[in-house]
Amino acid sequence: MEHAKGHCIEVQGARVHNLRNIDVNIPREKLVVITGLSGSGKSSLAFDTLYAEGQRRYIETFSAYVRQFLGSLERPDVDKIDGLSPVIAIEQKTTSRSPRSTVGTITEVYDFLRLLYARASDAYSYNTGEQMVSYTDQQIRDLIAEQYLDQRINLLAPVIKSRKGHYRELFEQIVKQGFVKVRVDGEIRDLERGMKVDRYRTHDIEVVIDRMKVGSGEDTLKRLDESIRTAMYTGEDVLMVLEEGSDTPRYFSRDLMCPTTGISYPVPEPNSFSFNSPKGMCPECNGLGHIYQVNRGKIIPDPEKSIRAGGIAPLGEFKKSWAFRQLETIGIRYGFDLDDPISQIGEEALNVILDGGDERFEVDSKTLGVRRQYRIDYEGIASFLKHQFQESDSANIKRWAKEYMDKVKCPSCQGSRLKREALFFRVNGRNIAELAAMDIGELAAFFRELPAQLKGDRKTIADEILKEINTRLQFLLDVGLEYLSLDRGSKTLSGGEAQRIRLATQIGSQLVGVLYILDEPSIGLHQRDNHRLIESLKALRDLGNSVIVVEHDRDMIEEADYVIDIGPRAGKHGGEIISQGPPEELIHHNTLTADYLSGRKSMEVPQKRRKGNGKELVLRGCTGHNLKNVTAVFPLGKMIGVTGVSGSGKSTLINETLYPIMNAHYFNGVKKPKPYEGIEGLEHIDKVIDINQAPIGRTPRSNPATYTGVFGEIRSLFTKTTEASIRGYKPGRFSFNVKGGRCETCQGGGLRVIEMNFLPDVYVECETCQGKRFNRETLEIRYKGKSIADVLEMNVDEAVEFFEHIPKIYRKLKTIQDVGLGYITLGQQSTTLSGGEAQRVKLAAELSKRDTGNTFYILDEPTTGLHFEDIRVLMDVLNKLADKGNTVLVIEHNMDVIKMVDYIIDIGYEGGRGGGQIVCQGTPEEVALDPRSHTARFLKKELLPERELTVE
Repeated sequence: MEHAKGHCIEVQGARVHNLRNIDVNIPREKLVVITGLSGSGKSSLAFDTLYAEGQRRYIETFSAYVRQFLGSLERPDVDKIDGLSPVIAIEQKTTSRSPRSTVGTITEVYDFLRLLYARASDAYSYNTGEQMVSYTDQQIRDLIAEQYLDQRINLLAPVIKSRKGHYRELFEQIVKQGFVKVRVDGEIRDLERGMKVDRYRTHDIEVVIDRMKVGSGEDTLKRLDESIRTAMYTGEDVLMVLEEGSDTPRYFSRDLMCPTTGISYPVPEPNSFSFNSPKGMCPECNGLGHIYQVNRGKIIPDPEKSIRAGGIAPLGEFKKSWAFRQLETIGIRYGFDLDDPISQIGEEALNVILDGGDERFEVDSKTLGVRRQYRIDYEGIASFLKHQFQESDSANIKRWAKEYMDKVKCPSCQGSRLKREALFFRVNGRNIAELAAMDIGELAAFFRELPAQLKGDRKTIADEILKEINTRLQFLLDVGLEYLSLDRGSKTLSGGEAQRIRLATQIGSQLVGVLYILDEPSIGLHQRDNHRLIESLKALRDLGNSVIVVEHDRDMIEEADYVIDIGPRAGKHGGEIISQGPPEELIHHNTLTADYLSGRKSMEVPQKRRKGNGKELVLRGCTGHNLKNVTAVFPLGKMIGVTGVSGSGKSTLINETLYPIMNAHYFNGVKKPKPYEGIEGLEHIDKVIDINQAPIGRTPRSNPATYTGVFGEIRSLFTKTTEASIRGYKPGRFSFNVKGGRCETCQGGGLRVIEMNFLPDVYVECETCQGKRFNRETLEIRYKGKSIADVLEMNVDEAVEFFEHIPKIYRKLKTIQDVGLGYITLGQQSTTLSGGEAQRVKLAAELSKRDTGNTFYILDEPTTGLHFEDIRVLMDVLNKLADKGNTVLVIEHNMDVIKMVDYIIDIGYEGGRGGGQIVCQGTPEEVALDPRSHTARFLKKELLPERELTVE
């Protein structure tokens, strides 16, 4: 399909990574899907060519002065790119990992909420719950003149409120200012030189500004004006009116103030509601919502042990040190010995050991017959740990102290992150933290009803702010995120959720003429919500933008304006455009993608379901996050699918409750599971393996060969060559992480890091070893004509062939090939692997180990980044695991996987607060018939309705 020049992005001669000098015209202002097998070159075209060139051109627009600090970005290996608009990439790895970043701050909805509360909220007293009031000086004068007419009053300016001290200097200062009377603790007294009060008591002190009888004449009003100004200046914008003969003053303030108790709040501004500003953050947790608290149980893990035997874990076993001398002294004072079990030491003594003490005491010495003096001057173990955690500059010491602490909700702000005052400003009865904790769906409903509740100026002010808030919330609803809340930390978001939040933010920015590139935005999205995501992408296109999506989802491909299929296979066998055009034309082409879209190829529904081994794992009473006292039964020896709409509670049940329990049981894992009542059946399983999509390493030094352990075997093989034996080389010689054999310029990284300060670091090839990682002497050693660097450059398919006669190496490489990763190179930097690829490398590492047939495997969305054909390969591998008697649990939305499992646990009914229950469970055929399940609607289409269920 030809496109008119100027209406397309023209790419000529693209050779990045495995692209084979391809030419392609991509239509502008269309929704374009790039698809193909994993590793075929989709990301190389979309991100490493188009986005990289867009980024380079952007930096070229900076002045020469700025560019000298950035260095120059290398031009992608492409002859020509024409028609490229400014590019924005929305990837899965770009969300902030800061604990201060939340859904609300990323989407800017929280910023508008802060503005709303600063301009249109009502303030209430945290003491009495009364509505706070503020007055102008004229309003105060008129109120006093009206309410105290013909009465004698004192006008007072509060200067000290409930604080200890003798205040001699303050009284001296008040005398110098010409005042003659003060009210101290409710009693009016004449000021005298040298006057002071009891320094150990708490005092309230007010200056008497004026004593007068309120009349109705002009003179009274003038005198009141003068006195109010003086009182406001002296009392920092607060004054008190006290009727003669009364003990109950009335307060007036220019600030917001409680009319009964006189506490006042500063006039609110947006920062008063920000947990990232000193004006709004909770002072105890500094706006994080949690604190680290020392756990006595971790300091004394076994109370039956004695202190000498190492019963106090941070101190270890007895040694001659100041700390143990102090503990001996505490023992003398409280009558215990370091050999006594800690359980026999009294509570008072334990408090001194943990929290510290400072005391002198005398004891009769039995041997000398005299009284001997001792001194306890001890900080306490718990106090020391807390101090080290908060004050130490060493990351190692902080990490050590943290081992004995628990992360708990901040007791001061109850996790809201805000100062107490900020929580007493309300809009329609809700404070800002309550709104931030609502699901976005619930919050959108609150704001739809809000305008009817607001009156007068408040309504006028709020209207514009509400417009912005409602627009942004609607975009979040459109991309299927109604179950999230604004206070959800960005660190807890999955890759797909983070990407869809950024997508919603971009739609909200209303930019025009931009090229957006997205990487599988459908990840983690239930089929039910897919159409909403597709409509959002079309809305972005309809604004006048070009949208390129790297995607495998059937619905997305069918709804696109134009599809580019890259293949025919992966790695060196890919990198070509094998098909392009509108989706309706694409299905007639002879490609793997077309075969699956047209139904010529499909994943067959198994004719029989495994009956399992008859044993089960039962997890009872789960209440983490939105789970509503869930009891889940996992039949063992089967493949189990956990399904449900996004946000229904799948990850909470499996990743945050079940896995931490099993990990702690089998491997002493320390992650605390979400609340649950009990678990039965752990004795039926030998071990648990969690194969998630976290990177296999965060630096370019990590790669599939090192992660799977095959590189160790390859290094041993190289040491057995004749030349290596003559030179006396050991395996360390062939490691790029050890001095000796590696290139010292890049220290075996193959790359040098250029720090970009305020941009991500850039890696450039090492000029000494040209990226080979090793020095010349190491590279001279060859096995079958290949150096160690050549082996790292091989892809897995080539390496399987090359090492087929070395069983130890062959077996590990074959498992990587079996999970569909034959196209990646052994030395490929782990930072360049997608989440799905990293997950399959981990799967391969596990497969290469000997399994017991009683292992429990957990996989979270293993189809991420996988083409239809790759999913078929992956399912073959998972089926082999289940066939050996292992239990394989997959959290999944992909119907091709769900229809192949033996047992489904469907969670719902909706996401967020509407979720957290098991809707139905059973075989796919049984679940497909449940009218309450969203999954059932889509599963029914996949299963042949006439097929009868048979169990092995």
